[in-house]
Amino acid sequence: MFSSRLSRAQTLHARTYATASSRPPLSGLNALARPKAEQLSRDWKGTSATGENTKNFIGGEFVESKTAEWIDVVDPSTQTLLTRVPETTSAEFEQAADAASEAFKSWSKTSVLTRQRFALELQRLIRENADALATSIVLEQGKTVPDAHGDILRGLQVVEHAASAPSLLLGEKIEVSKDMDTEVRKLPLGVVSAIAPFNFPAMIPLWSIPMATVTGNTVILKPSERDPGAAMMIAELCQRAGLPPGVVNVVHGTVPTVNAICDHPAIRAISFVGGDRAGRHIYERGTKHGKRVQSNMGAKNHGILMPDANKNLALNSIVGAAFGAAGQRCMALSVAILVGDAQAWLPDLIKLASQLTVGGGFEKDTDLGPVISPAAKRRILGLIDSVEEEGGKIHLDGRHVKVQGYEHGNFIGPTIVESGTHMRSYQEEIFGPVLVVLRAETLDEGIQIINSNKYGNGTAIFTQSGATARKFEQDVNVGQIGINVPIPVPLPMFSWSGNKASALGDLGFYGKSAFEFYTLKKTTTSLWKAEDALTSKASVNMPTQR
Repeated sequence: MFSSRLSRAQTLHARTYATASSRPPLSGLNALARPKAEQLSRDWKGTSATGENTKNFIGGEFVESKTAEWIDVVDPSTQTLLTRVPETTSAEFEQAADAASEAFKSWSKTSVLTRQRFALELQRLIRENADALATSIVLEQGKTVPDAHGDILRGLQVVEHAASAPSLLLGEKIEVSKDMDTEVRKLPLGVVSAIAPFNFPAMIPLWSIPMATVTGNTVILKPSERDPGAAMMIAELCQRAGLPPGVVNVVHGTVPTVNAICDHPAIRAISFVGGDRAGRHIYERGTKHGKRVQSNMGAKNHGILMPDANKNLALNSIVGAAFGAAGQRCMALSVAILVGDAQAWLPDLIKLASQLTVGGGFEKDTDLGPVISPAAKRRILGLIDSVEEEGGKIHLDGRHVKVQGYEHGNFIGPTIVESGTHMRSYQEEIFGPVLVVLRAETLDEGIQIINSNKYGNGTAIFTQSGATARKFEQDVNVGQIGINVPIPVPLPMFSWSGNKASALGDLGFYGKSAFEFYTLKKTTTSLWKAEDALTSKASVNMPTQR
C-alpha cells in the first residue's frame, strides 16, 4: 500500500535526521543571524533557534515530547542546527485530540462576538511581533527578510477577514407558511486539523487557525517539520490573545502524525497545502474516514507574454514571480510563453534574471535565498540537467552559483531553460528558481498549452489589449487568473480557486467558502399558531389574596 511505503521511507528520513545532531554543524550562523537566533530562543517558549528542542503545544501548555525520534531543523543557508522537532508519539497525539475535544464543548458555545474579539487581538499581536516571526522564517526557511514579512502579511489579511465572522455567519430565515418558519444556522463542526507546508510557515497556519476558531471549532495544527518555529510562535500569540487552553494545539512529525490526523475519529475536517503525493494521500485517507478535506497541491503556472505588452512591466513581473522565494511558491510563475514577436525579448528576460543577487536572507541586497534542503537542491539540479539531456537549452545557468560566507548553503542561482512540453523540466513541478520558456506563434496556441497541462492553480497574461485579455480569461481553464498581475492570489474576501490537478475538495481556504468549510448547517422548521397565543389581560386591581 502507498501509505505503508511512505511511512517507512519517511520514518527512515526522520531517524537519519535525528542522528545528524550528534555531528557538529558544517558551519555556524554568521554575525547577522546569531544574535537574532539567540533573542528568538530567549523570548519564545515553544521553539528554539540555538539547538534546543521544539515542543508540542497541547491543552495550552508547551510540552516536551517523550519521543525517541527527532528531526533536525537546520538553517538552509549554513546547515547550522537550529532546533529539533519530535515525531509526536501516539499518546501525545491522543492528548492533543482530547484537549481539542474538551475545549470544543465550551468554545463552540461562546458568542461570535467573543470569537471576533480574539481575531482582532490576534491581528494586533501579529503586527507587534512581525519582526520576530520574520526572523524565524528567515532562519528556518531561508527567505529574505522582505519576503518573510510578505508571508506574514498575507496571513495577517486572513486574520483580519476572520474578524468579519458576525456577518459571514449570518443564517437564513423565512416564513414558509402561515405561522411556520424555516431557519438555517451555521454551526461549528468540531475538532479540525491543518497540515502546513514548509514554504509559507506563517501564512498557511494563519489561513487555518483564525478561520477555524472564529467559526467555533478547535484546531490541531501540524506545521512542516522543516520550519516549525513560526507556527509555534503563532500558537503562543493565540494564547496571549486570550484563546482558552485546548482551542489551538500543535503537534509535530511526518507521515505517522499525518496518518493519525486522517484516522482519528474526533477530527472532522482537514486543511492541507503541499505536494501532490501527500495531498492525494491525505484526501483519500481523510475522506475514507468521513472527513471534509481541502487539499491544495502542485502547480505549473504559466505566464503568456504578448507582443503588445508593456515590456518593462511584463519582464520585471515574470522575473519577480519566477525567482522570488527561490521559486518555492505554489503560485510561482514558473513557465513563460513568449508569443509571436515577444520571443525577441528573451535576451532581455535573461539579462534581468542574471542581475538578481543570491545570498543569505538577512543580507541587505539579497533577492533570493537558498532552497529548503540539500535533497531539494539535488532534485532541482537533476531537473536542470535533464534539459540538455532531452534536447532543450539552458540560457541562464544557476547550478554552480557560489555565495561567499555561505559555502554550505543550498543555493541555486536564477536559471532560465528552454524546453518542450514533453520534457521533464516542463512536466514536473520544479519548485526552485528555474523559469521554463516556451514559444508560441499565437494566443490560441499559448492557451492550448496551458489547458493541456494537468495543473490549474494560477496563470497570467501580459497585454495592453482588453479584447486579448477577455479572450484569455474566458478560454483558459485555470482557477486563478492574472491580467498584468503575475501572482494572482486573491485577497481573503474572495475564495482560493485553483482547479484541475492542483486541488482536491470543493471549498476554498478563505473567503466565504472557508466559512462553509468550517461549519455545518442546521435547519429548523417551527410552527407557532397565532390562535394559540395567550391573550389574557394583566390585572391592575389591588390583590385581594382570594
